Order: sequence, then structure tokens, then C-alpha cells
Amino acid sequence: IAGSAEEIEIFLAELDSTVSSRWTVEGHYDLRTQDVNDLYLLLKEKAIERVIFLARHAEFEKVAAAVEACELQGVEAWISASFIRTQIARPTFDVLGSKPMLVLRSTPELSWELLCKELMDRVGATLILLMSIPFWIFAYVGIRITSPHAPVFFSQMRAGRYGSPFRMWKFRTMNPDAEKELDAVKQSVGNQMDGPVFKLDSDPRIFPFGSLLRKLSIDELPQLLNVIKGEMSLVGPRPLPLYEIDAITNVAHRRRLSVKPGITCTWQAGGRNKITSFDEWVKLDLEYIDHWCLLKDIKILLKPVPAVL
Repeated sequence: IAGSAEEIEIFLAELDSTVSSRWTVEGHYDLRTQDVNDLYLLLKEKAIERVIFLARHAEFEKVAAAVEACELQGVEAWISASFIRTQIARPTFDVLGSKPMLVLRSTPELSWELLCKELMDRVGATLILLMSIPFWIFAYVGIRITSPHAPVFFSQMRAGRYGSPFRMWKFRTMNPDAEKELDAVKQSVGNQMDGPVFKLDSDPRIFPFGSLLRKLSIDELPQLLNVIKGEMSLVGPRPLPLYEIDAITNVAHRRRLSVKPGITCTWQAGGRNKITSFDEWVKLDLEYIDHWCLLKDIKILLKPVPAVL
């Protein structure tokens, strides 16, 4: 182990016993007081499998020479990154060009599971779209009859992954001037949700047939096109309008933008769509991100369709 006596003592004390019990410490090497030749000699005299460097950033120049000594003799070099304190991010290692990089990820790492999720999104959305054609016809005809003086579809710019804007589609369920009437509705009726997000179950802007579409979750079906285009996922945090994203004051809440938004999310599929706290909403989204696995998405998608949408 390379480091000062104090650093080594703290490191060994904090090390999990199940890990430390598998190791035998063969020697100590102090970067501050010893020459790299001392390390060469230590590696030559003893059967060393790996060297653990407990280095401060000011000692990186010395670490480079010591790592080279390990490299030339085929010995693993493990470098502590304790000079960086993280709360959520998981450290991984990658190479950018020829440069070794320490990567701190707070989202799922690219893996076969993520590739399967991408495939499941595209194939699943296509199959659901084909099977739901009768519902598309039902919605199209119903909107044309009950609200003939406005488009059948409603589109709005929403925040995608990392906040990248995209145009999200829905069947229109509100009056043509609904967006212009938003401020008046907030003043006269209020808002069920605290924070920057507007949510109102009995929104007066919704026309009767639109209310039926929402109750049956048919209004969300056009978002399958967003999934096929790669802008959304079948499961993920719900995409918010750009103006609501701009109104977010807690920077930690923006981490929900680190994955693709979804047609459904864990709290919707779990029957918790009566949430009125934006903090609780974000908490559930972040729990989904932090503990994501493909099986979790599959379980959500196997729930009854009204619950999912």
C-alpha cells in the first residue's frame, strides 16, 4: 500500500472486513519520503499482486512514475479517488482516445440491459401502436364530432434527456385555447400540485369527450410515436413542459432529466397518481433511476393498461 502511515491506518480501518480478510499487506511505500526505486525493489523482492495508491492530488506526478514501475512489472495499480467526494455517482473507468478517465455516473451505465430496453421500447411501441389502431380511430372520430373546430392532436415542447427539447404528441382533450387559459385557471381554481408543476384533475378546460379519453388513458397513445423516434421510453419519468423545467429551483430535481422520459412511470403504474407533492414525485423518479433494472420496466409494463398509462 502506497501512502503515509496515517492514510494507510485509516484506509485499513475503513476497509470492509470481508475484503481485507482476502488480502495480505506485504509492504508500505510512502510517496512523500521514498524514491520510486524503492518501489521497484519492493516489487522485485516480494510477490506483489497489486499496489494500492492512497495519493493526494498534489502527489499525482509521483504516482505517475510509481504506476509506470507497476506497469513494467505486470503489477496491478489501484489508485484511490477519495479526493473526490460523491453522494450518488458511482465511479467507473474508461478511456477517451488514449487518455484514462475516471467516470462518475449517477445514471445506469450502458449495458446489455439498456440495449434491451431500447429494443423493447421500439418493438413494444410498434406492436402496441398496431394493436391500438381501433382506439386511435375511436379518439379521432370522437374529437372530430365533439370538438370539430380544432386539431385532433395536441403537441407541446417537452424536456427530453438532459433537458433536450422535443415535441410530444397527445390526442387533444382540452379546448383550443387551453394554454392561453392556464394562468386564469390557476387563479380561479388553483393547483393540486405544489412546486413548479401544474396538475388539476377537474380542469375546466377539458371537454367531455376529452375527459373520457383521459379516463381511459387513450389520450397518451400518440406518444408511442415519440418512443419509436427514440425521444421517449415506454417507462421513465414523465416529461415536463419546458416552462415548468425552467421554474425548477432545486438543482437536484434536474437529475430526473438524466434518462429518457417515459409514457408511464413507477408512481403512475403503482396507483400513486394522486401525489400532490412535487418533492415526492421527484423522489420516486430518482428512486427509479438509482435502482433501475430491465426487470423493473417489464413488471411495470405487465400491469393493467389503464394503470400503466
